[in-house]
Amino acid sequence: MADALYFTGDPEANELIAAEPLALLIGFVLDQQVPVPTAFSGPLKLKQRLGRLDAAELAGLDPERLGTIFREKPAIHRFPGNMAKRVQELAAVVEEEYDGDASRIWREAEGTDDLRRRIEALPGFGEMKVKALASVLARRYGNAMAEPLVPDHAMLGDVDSPEALAEYQAAKRAYKASLRAAAG
Repeated sequence: MADALYFTGDPEANELIAAEPLALLIGFVLDQQVPVPTAFSGPLKLKQRLGRLDAAELAGLDPERLGTIFREKPAIHRFPGNMAKRVQELAAVVEEEYDGDASRIWREAEGTDDLRRRIEALPGFGEMKVKALASVLARRYGNAMAEPLVPDHAMLGDVDSPEALAEYQAAKRAYKASLRAAAG
């Protein structure tokens, strides 16, 4: 198991997303229309504001209160209202289907296809996030059933240091540029 995932510039945030599976999933939910470090710093901000990260508690919070927590300065996300709702939906699925234990999503999967199905069923997880989470599970946690889901280009799971994060972000920009060039 990784002691830290170097997705942010904050050692405490990096340790949290490595140690708490729900924090990791929240980071992935927040990873849209903001830089990776911003997204994966969100779980720590949320934990600091709530005192802990608990799926049942998050799922049961008054949505307006959670939205207010997301909007506190500095805001947890560029789109705090939408992301508060998405995180609450994620927490509800983790609570209802996995008894609040997010790690059960991958620990109890019965193979690669089941793992893909479980991740795809999470709110806010499309094909790209399935691949990105699979890359982290395979390359940072040694989850062999996740490996077949990982594409052959640079992925978040390749990030094992602050320097590797910068390299990943550059490679991601280049990859997206190549896709745009091919489409245009």
